[in-house]
Amino acid sequence: MASSSCPLNEELQCSICLDVFTDPVTTPCGHNFCRTCLNKFWTNTQTCFCPLCKEKFSRRPDLKINTPLREVVQHFKEKLNLGRSEVLCDICDGRNQKAVKSCLTCQSSYCETHLEPHHRVPRLKKHTLINAVENLDDYICQKHERPLELFCRDDQTSVCLSCTEGDHRTHNTVPIEEESQQKKNQLLQTQTDVQQMIQNRMKKIQEIQHSVELRKRNTEKEKSASVELFTVLIRSIERCQSELLKMMEEQQKAAEKQAEDLIKELQQEITDLKKRNTELEQLSHTDDHLHVIQIFSSLYSRPHKNWTEISIDSDVNVLPMNRALTLVKKTHETLKKNLSQTVLKCVLKFSVDVTLDPDTANPYLILSDDGKQVSHGDIEQDAPENPKRFDVGLCVLAKQGFSSGRFYYEVQVKGKTEWSLGVARESINRKEMITLAPEDGFWTVIVKNENQYIVCDNPVVMFSLRVKPEIVGVFVDYEEGLVSFYDVGSSSHIYSFTDQTFTDKLYPYFSPGLNDKGKNSKPLIITPVKIKKNPFL
Repeated sequence: MASSSCPLNEELQCSICLDVFTDPVTTPCGHNFCRTCLNKFWTNTQTCFCPLCKEKFSRRPDLKINTPLREVVQHFKEKLNLGRSEVLCDICDGRNQKAVKSCLTCQSSYCETHLEPHHRVPRLKKHTLINAVENLDDYICQKHERPLELFCRDDQTSVCLSCTEGDHRTHNTVPIEEESQQKKNQLLQTQTDVQQMIQNRMKKIQEIQHSVELRKRNTEKEKSASVELFTVLIRSIERCQSELLKMMEEQQKAAEKQAEDLIKELQQEITDLKKRNTELEQLSHTDDHLHVIQIFSSLYSRPHKNWTEISIDSDVNVLPMNRALTLVKKTHETLKKNLSQTVLKCVLKFSVDVTLDPDTANPYLILSDDGKQVSHGDIEQDAPENPKRFDVGLCVLAKQGFSSGRFYYEVQVKGKTEWSLGVARESINRKEMITLAPEDGFWTVIVKNENQYIVCDNPVVMFSLRVKPEIVGVFVDYEEGLVSFYDVGSSSHIYSFTDQTFTDKLYPYFSPGLNDKGKNSKPLIITPVKIKKNPFL
């Protein structure tokens, strides 16, 4: 494994150690790695496969040095002053002269002085010279001890002339210079591809930065809206407080007026009673008996008011503020729940019968015979090639597709730690790694670690739920561009994609997630919509 502090061309890097190739070897699938890196990688794996494309090999390949590629790497190192090889002349004695060329025929390295005969003597002129290298043995056929001047395209290995008369007699062999040029052309194409990958990743960085900036602006808007909301609430509370104080003052004034009137009435009765008492006193001393008899009835039985039942209430009937706020909160929650229940009542009538399509299922997925359940298996199934099949994404679509109107279905997710549900458009990429985002044709809710919800909207939304759903309902309104998710058990709304534009046919999408050593072995189950028994009807 090479080491360098200088910038590197990615096409000359080993994808394992991420450094410049050292003794590059080529796998049967055509990818290159450092010999040491690949051998170490295969030592730590039970089966031999390409670390880059994951292609499996029935037996461990017999790898040999890719000489043309090594020359390109050597040239690259020299060009960047990475290859400061201190190869010394094999002829110089004690002077430590640096070698400039190595002769594959002589199997020796020479300085400028001792190389001179190879430029002058006719016999030596026929020898094969290369830039000075330390490991000359790698350039010599170990079997015939002759220079590796040819390349066998059948076996993808360098050979000598004697090899073409033996094991490689019927093989397609070309001069090593020709193969080197072809490899260089491939490297140039790879470089172009790498540059395009760099541009794509820079574009992705810009998209991520834009998403972060957009989220920041949305957060600021939400903060502003929250401040405005609480400002309105505070003003409302202040207004209620003012009205309450005013009402208390009015009640107090009314009580004072009532008391004033009662006091006046009492004082008047006191005056009348004093006058009556005087009359009674005078009557008790008179000798006019007839007069006593005549006025007795009016003085004795004169009615008077019963003041024992009359009082001023000292208590003020005021609803405590915390009780009022609690009442407002409960009212809001009730309205919210009633709204979700009302919406669910409406969408239930758009329920459809959904069945899984085995022609789309990833080979690692296991489908039930009735097409209503899907789970992840640890072993790849023997699935025939099909353009509709997902080769990489662990997912499956329904047989039923919709290009208009509204539809609704329910899926049981009870006992699962990882899953994703939603809809996908018909023209999605099914042969490569997928991103569950609307721009790639997916409108889904993703669940990780039992209660971590991820929605690849713009921006990405992450949240958790107080109560984990056991059955999830998915509703789509094609014309309105709406995809909504509901917790059927609690009759609550989970998430909605809004203002979307649909042009392709949409198919229900299911992914049970990885088995995770049995922790997530439960299947996703398409359940019938039970309208009459639904708790929110």
